[in-house]
Amino acid sequence: MALTVSLVFLFGLVLFFLLRSNTLSWGAAFVAVMFGFFLATTGAAGPINNLTHAVMAAIPDL
Repeated sequence: MALTVSLVFLFGLVLFFLLRSNTLSWGAAFVAVMFGFFLATTGAAGPINNLTHAVMAAIPDL
């Protein structure tokens, strides 16, 4: 768990700076995928899924 959280922090930090500098490349895509992969294995996955479902339920059908 400690290793997973630190990798989430590391990939999140790198992704933040890549997005801030508008650097869009294969490297940025890899960092984004790895950030999502490691974030999904933490305890934050449940609340993120709940938030996503609540937002989708709040948006009316078009």
